[in-house]
Amino acid sequence: MATQFASPLLLRLPNVCAQVGLSKSQIYRLIRAGEFPAGISLGANSVAWPSEQVNAWVAEKISASTR
Repeated sequence: MATQFASPLLLRLPNVCAQVGLSKSQIYRLIRAGEFPAGISLGANSVAWPSEQVNAWVAEKISASTR
C-alpha cells in the first residue's frame, strides 16, 4: 500500500478573502500590521497563501473570541 502525502494547498487572494470574510484591502492592512500571514510570491504578478497558515489564523481568531 502506497503512502500518500497531502501536498500543501496554495490559496489565491479571492479564496483567502472568501475563507476569512475580509476584503483584500483589509487583508493587506493586516499583513502590513503583522497581524496576518504574508503571501508567497509565485511569480512576477502572482501571490498565494499556504492554506495551513490561513487556517491557523482563523483558528487563532476563533480561539481568541472564546477567551
